This record gives sequence, C-alpha cells and structure tokens, in this order.
Amino acid sequence: MSGDRDIFFVSNSVDELGGVTSWSHQMARLFGKRGHRVHVIGITPPEISQELGELPYPTTTLYEGQPPRPGRAREASRREKGAVLTALFQGARPGGVVIVTQVWAMEWVKAADTSGLTVIGMSHESYERSRLSSRFQRVLRHYRDAHVDRMLVLTREDADLWIGEGLNNTSFMPNPLPFVPELPSPRTEKAVVSIGRLHDHKGVDMLLDTWSEVAPRHPDWTLRIYGSGEDEEVLRKQCTALGLDDSVEWMGRTGDVPGALRGASVFVLSSRGEGFPLALMEAMATGVPCAAFDCAPGVHEIVHDGEDGLLAAPGNTGELARKLDVLMSDKGLRDRMGEAARENILRYGEKEIVGRWEALFTFLER
Repeated sequence: MSGDRDIFFVSNSVDELGGVTSWSHQMARLFGKRGHRVHVIGITPPEISQELGELPYPTTTLYEGQPPRPGRAREASRREKGAVLTALFQGARPGGVVIVTQVWAMEWVKAADTSGLTVIGMSHESYERSRLSSRFQRVLRHYRDAHVDRMLVLTREDADLWIGEGLNNTSFMPNPLPFVPELPSPRTEKAVVSIGRLHDHKGVDMLLDTWSEVAPRHPDWTLRIYGSGEDEEVLRKQCTALGLDDSVEWMGRTGDVPGALRGASVFVLSSRGEGFPLALMEAMATGVPCAAFDCAPGVHEIVHDGEDGLLAAPGNTGELARKLDVLMSDKGLRDRMGEAARENILRYGEKEIVGRWEALFTFLER
C-alpha cells in the first residue's frame, strides 16, 4: 500500500517553534511526495510560532486558545475534541496511520476512536531528558501497547531503556537529514557557529563560559550565535560580563540555515539535553566539523568522536573548550573531519528514512 495511505500527524501545536514541528512538516512533505494523503493536527495554538509558508496539505488546530485547566472541565472538553478527531480519523481509507509526535497530544488521541488505524506514539527526546520531566510518567501511561501499536524513540540505546521500563512495544527511528546542500562550507571563515533557541536546555550560558576560555587563544575568531528566545537578555549580560562582546555576534533567528552554516568553519552544540539534534546533522551535511557535549544517545549516534567531530563530557566547559581549540588550531583537521562528516551523515538521507517508515507501516498493518 506504499504511496496510498492517510497519515495524520498529531502534535501539541501545528506551528510551534522547535524541532518537533520542523520534523513533522518535513515528514509530512516527504510522505505527500510519496502519494500519501497527509493531515497535520495541533491541539492548541503555540506560545511562540514559526512561519511555515504555504503548505501542500491541510492543518487543523483543535482549540482557539488554551484548553481548560486539568479537572472536570478539561475532561469534558477533551471528550468534545476527541469527537472532532474521530470525525477526521473516520475519513481515512484502510491502512491509515496516526503518528502522535508528543505525548501530551496523546491525551486527546486517546479520547478519539482510532479503530481500524495504526497508532504510533513518539518521544523526540532522550530517555534521560524525559526522566527529568513530567513527560516520563505520561509516556509510561499513554504509550503502552494497550493504547499505541508502536512507541518510537530516536535511538536504539533509548529504546532499550524504555523497554527496561516495561514498554515492550518500543522501537527506534532516527530523524532524516533536513537538507544536503550542493556546496559544502569552504571552512575558510574564522567563525564558530551555534544554532538553537536561546533557552536553558540549549546551554548557551555554558557555551559562553566555554568561549571565555577559547577566545583569548584565538583573537581572530568569532562565535556566531543564531537563535532567539526568552533567555536572550540574560545571556547578552553574561557575554558582556565575561568580556566577550568583541568576539561574539548575536545573529538572531535565521531563515537561511544553509547560508549560516556555509559561513562556519566549526559548529558547536552545548545543549544540556537533546533527542536527535537536527542542527548537528545540518552542520555535518554542510561539511562543518562539530564539537559537542555528548548529552544524549542521539549525539554520539550522529557524531563519530575523533572521526567526523569531537565530543566532550556533558556540561564540562573546560573539555568543550579544549575540543574547540583543537579544531580551531588545525585547518587540515577541520577539512578532514568536515569531509568525513558530510559523507557519514548521508546514512540519514530522506530516502533511507522514509523507506524505513514505509516498512514499519507495512509491518504494523499485518
């Protein structure tokens, strides 16, 4: 039935700023190109949205504002919105699939009638990151095989940890590469680039501490920080306090990630936690060697330490500074690692990953 399914993506929001939204619309487009009928559904409008442009498939948002607070009103509202989902799902042809990209959204999918459909629940973060949040108990409650046909995480390592929690229906599916630019970075500009929201879990505060160790040794290099977010003001103050204003450029949000990466000779990822970081994949596809905190299985799955990038222990800013110093000091090493990164990351090409999804649909349909 390849190329002839109804596929519903259900997320917290249709246009929320963040990687899950970008992933959902990337996959929706890829499945659409394969001839599937795609519908992207969000529960609520987001606090911070991203510009999506014109989409080649329909989208639906269940609430105009936020749903009622937990309690009887929330339950009644959820049943009402579950009926809206049921009506959408009942229009599916045989072989239809519901992909729930975030566990909060699963609470509404459970209120709908999904009989005759394959339901896949996803967690786009590492097991450890989930364990530190309220999402952990939600995953255990809502993604059991009584509710979903398969739970998907991003790496085999994380899948094994969830199976250890009793979720025996868990498997793994990596993210596809967002793009492969025709031209890699020439790696000639003396610029280290970071791309991500200015939010605590992206660790830009730790990046600034790291840069304060590196910058004095490389006065002709610049750190370019792409992104916006709620922590921008406090981070700029930290930058000034560390005496880094001359070597740090705050670039804001960019609509041209490939262009930003073509201006980089090194990419840095300083997150406290990740799932399967797209920015890391994008940098490698652009031929930019990476230095990163090894903060999740997805990171060391993507980067082969010492071959196509360098990894540091999570949160160890001194070690990350040393890794950056190694890359910034040796153009030959940057070129070798950048070329290896561009070649190695192709294992997550769109064709490869969509093929794995198609095989999973067929398997679960039996």
